[in-house]
Amino acid sequence: MKRRDFLKGTAGIGLGAGAMAALNAAGMMPVTRSAEADTMPTATTITPTAETVMAAPLPHLPKSFLWGASTSSYQIEGAVAEDGRQPSIWDVFAHQPGRIADGATGDVACDHYHRYAGDIDLLAQAGLQAYRFSIAWPRVMPTGRGEVNAKGLDFYDRLTDRLLEKGIQPWACLYHWDLPQALQAQGGWTNREIAGWFTDYALATVKRLGDRVKHWAMFNEPSVHAIFGHAIGNHAPGLTGWQNYVAAQHHQNLAQGMALAALRETHRGLVLGTVFSLQPVHPATDRDIDKAAAIRFDAVWNRANLDPLFKGQYPDVLAASFAPLVKAGDLDTIHQKVDFLGVNYYGRAHVVDDPNSVLSGATFGPLPPGTPVTSMGWPVEPDGLVELLLDIKKNYHNPITYVTENGAGYDDPAPQDGTVSDPQRAAFIQMHAEAAAQAIAQGCALKGYFVWSLLDNFEWAEGMRRRFGVVHVDFQTQQRMPKLSYHLLAKLAQRQA
Repeated sequence: MKRRDFLKGTAGIGLGAGAMAALNAAGMMPVTRSAEADTMPTATTITPTAETVMAAPLPHLPKSFLWGASTSSYQIEGAVAEDGRQPSIWDVFAHQPGRIADGATGDVACDHYHRYAGDIDLLAQAGLQAYRFSIAWPRVMPTGRGEVNAKGLDFYDRLTDRLLEKGIQPWACLYHWDLPQALQAQGGWTNREIAGWFTDYALATVKRLGDRVKHWAMFNEPSVHAIFGHAIGNHAPGLTGWQNYVAAQHHQNLAQGMALAALRETHRGLVLGTVFSLQPVHPATDRDIDKAAAIRFDAVWNRANLDPLFKGQYPDVLAASFAPLVKAGDLDTIHQKVDFLGVNYYGRAHVVDDPNSVLSGATFGPLPPGTPVTSMGWPVEPDGLVELLLDIKKNYHNPITYVTENGAGYDDPAPQDGTVSDPQRAAFIQMHAEAAAQAIAQGCALKGYFVWSLLDNFEWAEGMRRRFGVVHVDFQTQQRMPKLSYHLLAKLAQRQA
């Protein structure tokens, strides 16, 4: 899941009546922010109540619509040195002073490695039909290559079997940023050979689990990993510079294509796809230089993933940057059939020209007035999801799509009477469910929704201080407690059942 430390804005294509009803019922009145403001409005300006959120009308979605929750290995598993697991780049990065906002690490996180059975029970109790989790490469191949660690795969065996016992579809993601540190020492994603290493890892993992796990995503948000981990440096492995970004992006694309081709050749009956972080991009002003910046930013954030996969080419504005790395046959390898596209959506990007930005001279600009925000300062704009899905329909032949992440970080109150009241997050989920219904009504091949996240967790560079879960986690006792948003999600899922 991406965690952007920049500003994002909103623009209106217009919410439908159902989403507007949810917005009004939730009491989510817009707040304003001027272009000159130094600070983002906080979520305290949005004051829905539990009663109004739970009483709001539910969206009309197909009975077949899939409801699930997502997590990632380093953010929840803990047990970083158990059963043969070796360090990942995030283990190393998180232990470097000053890298994580609150000094936390993923050493224990949610202790999901030992508590997975109870966490799966929470999925089942909510009536969720699917669970998207990621597999830790350093558990499966501790040094990234060569011998497979059977004990590491044993954990995912147990996890898979428990999910199936509870009637929940396992959706596995092969890479959610926790690269084995041993591979980083050999250049990591800046080394072209990693495409083959990743394919070997994918084949070994699917060989063990593919008899029961049918849905496989190759990557989670390769553009975010390339941008924040390799260009800006505030995510692991902490590299900076445009050339590192280009190398990491291309080699992830190449690894994705190689793995898709290899898995399709060696296995039958799998549902293969990948997951991108996508957001509509708009210029923050009417200036021509900001309009040009928006085109460049869109290419870096969105099209550098979408265009090679679906069209076999890089965007024109990036072609010269990628040309030195693209060898004969690369784009054919990357241009693979996928059975689904996972879309992680949190909001739009409103950008401005910035000659000092490593991101092709573009960066996030100020939010327009009247933009509700989360406590992260991220805009609440469910209509952007409709805009995004219509763009995918128009430009990429309307592939089967799932929202594989969508959620909100809010400063939750302390637990009281056995629950956590988070009506803001519940309203956020409800509005995006309504947006999903609108997109389907306009012909988008959207088939399901996975909330981010099942659990409060280690939130990358933010540490433990930001909470996105629909289940509260006390990180001292590891006690789980469902929130209001969990009950709203259960109501949505069971309505469709």
